[in-house]
Amino acid sequence: MKAAVLREGGRLAAESWPRPVIREGELLLKVRGCGLCGSDIAKVGAPSTRLPVVLGHEVVGDVVETGAGVAAFSAGDRVVAAHHVPCGACHYCLRGSESMCAAFKASNLDPGGFAELVRVPAENVRHATFRIPAHVSDEAASFVEPLACCLRAVRRARVGDGDTSVVIGLGSIGCLFVQLFRRAGARVIGVDLLVERTALAKRLGAEVAGTPEDAARAIRELSDGRGADHVMITGGGGSVLPWVSANIRDGGHVHYFAGGGGDALPIALETLYKRELTLMSTYSSSPADLAASFALIAGGDIVTEPLFSHRLPLERLDEGVALMRRQAALKVFVTP
Repeated sequence: MKAAVLREGGRLAAESWPRPVIREGELLLKVRGCGLCGSDIAKVGAPSTRLPVVLGHEVVGDVVETGAGVAAFSAGDRVVAAHHVPCGACHYCLRGSESMCAAFKASNLDPGGFAELVRVPAENVRHATFRIPAHVSDEAASFVEPLACCLRAVRRARVGDGDTSVVIGLGSIGCLFVQLFRRAGARVIGVDLLVERTALAKRLGAEVAGTPEDAARAIRELSDGRGADHVMITGGGGSVLPWVSANIRDGGHVHYFAGGGGDALPIALETLYKRELTLMSTYSSSPADLAASFALIAGGDIVTEPLFSHRLPLERLDEGVALMRRQAALKVFVTP
């Protein structure tokens, strides 16, 4: 079969890859498309990436084969499948840290979603695969996994009705957060330097969206001068922390959703201590978050259609990566 393979030097090319063979309890999917995630882009050229590899985990496909014992799905079903599943019984899982579970980190699809065919392991079939209703597009369904990660972040941030929540970075993930914060009852302020992205955030529910200066004024006005209750960072890395520190209230929550370069954070430990600031991060989601995310998308409660800007074939995956890196694409959907 054909797949977009990542090799040394960050080179991506469509080439031949072994066809997956399914076992008991598993599914074989003919991929309809796969969303290009920021984490995929981070792995391209990263020294820690084990090569060769087929990336992609926001997978939508048609079931073409079912393994023995599979009763929930049949050939011809259109499904969305996520790549990581926790054990549900270890110390981490029992304390709500499913994404730190060893089984979670070891699980994956075979190969990644940037291929013609994908094997879905049995645990993923049971806990992370959903049949897509006819009215939901492939592109919308591919958002189940990233939206689930956002849901978990908002849940862990404990957003309250009337809170002032700020989203830094208004790409597709930032625009999901705008909607989720609104659903949680918060007043939302978006921060981005790209005018087209701030305009989209306003359409999706942000009361104010603009430059850091615009956002700082809005935070003061909407919070009665206290500062923001929550700041969700989806872009900018540690470089945005001085601005965050100046615009978050005492006792506020700073939430890193996307990583970034650097080994130190530009904020004094004494600032965290005396102002009782909480610094959090969210790496991924749980099966419960996936189910909740699927329900929101199937119910039309989260808008995804404006978030896709490009649809590219496997042969042009490298072009999609380049577009995302220079912020010329909001979200790329890759098809075989």
